[in-house]
Order: sequence, then C-alpha cells, then structure tokens
Amino acid sequence: MGLFSGLLGNAGAVELADVEAELAAFLADGEQAEQAFKVLRDIIVFTNKRLVLIDKQGITGSKKEYMSVPYRSIVRFSAETKGHFDLESELLIWLSSTNEPIRKTFSKDSNIVAVQKALATYACR
Repeated sequence: MGLFSGLLGNAGAVELADVEAELAAFLADGEQAEQAFKVLRDIIVFTNKRLVLIDKQGITGSKKEYMSVPYRSIVRFSAETKGHFDLESELLIWLSSTNEPIRKTFSKDSNIVAVQKALATYACR
C-alpha cells in the first residue's frame, strides 16, 4: 500500500511478519497474527485469539496504544458504506462492557468490506 493511499484512509493488507515483529512482546504463548489491515497510521490485527487495534499517536507516531479485544467481547458490529454526499465509510464495533462503539473510518468501501469480512470470520466463530 502506497503512502498516498494510506493518507487517504484506505485499508490495505499488512505483511504478517511485520505485524508479528511489532507485536512480539504483546502476543500470548501460542498466539499468532492471522490477518492485518492498515488504516492511515493505525493497524487492525486479527490473531487466532483476539482483535488488536494499534493506534499510533502524536506527530511521529512513536507513541502507540495497543487495545486488545477478546472476540467473545464483541456483541455486534456494522459497516456503513459511503453515499453520494458522505465521503467516508465507517466500521463500528460494540463491546459488551461499553455503550459507545469503537469507530474506524475508511475512505474506500471495498476496503471496509475486507475488514468487515475478517471481523465476521473471527467474531462469529
């Protein structure tokens, strides 16, 4: 995925080796990344045990938040595609312990479909 594509909010698949190297200290024994998508600077990682949302913060992106979401905590999710006047798509994930959903914004519908499909695969087991 090119820099221009990433700046536009397009989600693209990420090399699993790169993701596992970044998450090495955070993965449990026997856990491995199976799919990963990059949106702007953030990364959405599907492991065999949980969803990991990596939020790069600050100007340099050196500060990072690693949000871990067990699949069993996901109670529902939705993908909202863009319309004629709405230029963005949005993925919403509701967790059992929160009232407000986690929101991820995309600029291309085709990319949000791939992430939603992965979410359905892992959360609906």
